[in-house]
Amino acid sequence: MNDIITLRKELHQNPELSGFERETAKTIAAFLRRYSPDVLLENLGHGTGIVAVYHPEKEVKETIMFRCELDALPIQEVNGFEHRSLVQEVSHKCGHDGHMAIMAALAKKLSTKKLQNTKVLLLFQPAEENGEGALAIYNDERFRNLNPDKVFALHNLPGYNHHAIVVKNHTFTCAVNSMIIKLQGKTAHAGEPENGDNPALAIAEIITEFNKKIQPDLKKEKFTVLTPIYLTMGTQDYGISAGYGEVHYTIRRAANGEIKALERELEQIAANAARKYNLKAEISWTQRFSANENDPEVVDFVRKAAKALQLELTEREVPFQWGEDFGIFTEHYKGAMFGLGSGISTPNLHNPDYDWPDEITETGADIFYKISQLIDAQ
Repeated sequence: MNDIITLRKELHQNPELSGFERETAKTIAAFLRRYSPDVLLENLGHGTGIVAVYHPEKEVKETIMFRCELDALPIQEVNGFEHRSLVQEVSHKCGHDGHMAIMAALAKKLSTKKLQNTKVLLLFQPAEENGEGALAIYNDERFRNLNPDKVFALHNLPGYNHHAIVVKNHTFTCAVNSMIIKLQGKTAHAGEPENGDNPALAIAEIITEFNKKIQPDLKKEKFTVLTPIYLTMGTQDYGISAGYGEVHYTIRRAANGEIKALERELEQIAANAARKYNLKAEISWTQRFSANENDPEVVDFVRKAAKALQLELTEREVPFQWGEDFGIFTEHYKGAMFGLGSGISTPNLHNPDYDWPDEITETGADIFYKISQLIDAQ
């Protein structure tokens, strides 16, 4: 695993943000060429996606896909170790460097231990963090022509024992969307605010009404988390009553159908508040993450692989509240996303002191390969 660990640390030192993973893609493609994929597709999706294809020795009876992510986050690393990020305010704080290392190790296995009747696709996907990458890959005709029968992805999970496998049927991660509400009114002299249309009361009403929709218990019906992200109004000119304001929210629900209903409710609340205070409302949505809806039969391959490798197996009772754009793939293909424990004391994802634990890389590659063997043996 020495070359894999070296690769992981090189990726960690040179992180790139969503949609800009050009050097990361070059590094991955160069590594993959050493392990002879039958086909290497590059420049997919936003232009940085890669798929390595490994054909079986005999006739193809099934095609399966494993996915990892290329992008990093706009977070300043605070760690002082030798392989710390060399890029200011950008770092791998979600473990995507480790996920890529797992897939690189899997490529090594597949190059020397070919399957009999199962074609394997290794997808290195850009732009997961902003929710744009999976959709761009799915919409790429070259990817669509690969037509996988089953799709798999894992995500490392701080707070779980190293090497533990975490599974769940049906919803694994929640549906997430982000809402931007722009309110256009009219400025006035601050001493005569009645001559203008100030958005302050509309923003207050929106926040108040949105709070009434929150139901944070995943075990209960209509789980809903609404998080205010950004707020602005007017200017720092104390003689002027504000005439423009914005409020941004991230919304979460456990299923794709449920979040669409919530979106309509929130849009109506914002429109009513704008109308009440004589404002023009402009509502838009960004960074949509579909819920990961795991197929129980596909999850069973993960369970069987974990048991075959004698790994700790945890059945998760409720979905994770974070978004993951692999949900685009589980919307269109039978699939499963599962967790790989990255340590009880490991810093949380997206924290500035997080770092991928290299000891779990081989475990990730082993379980992906075991899944492919189990499918091949059907």
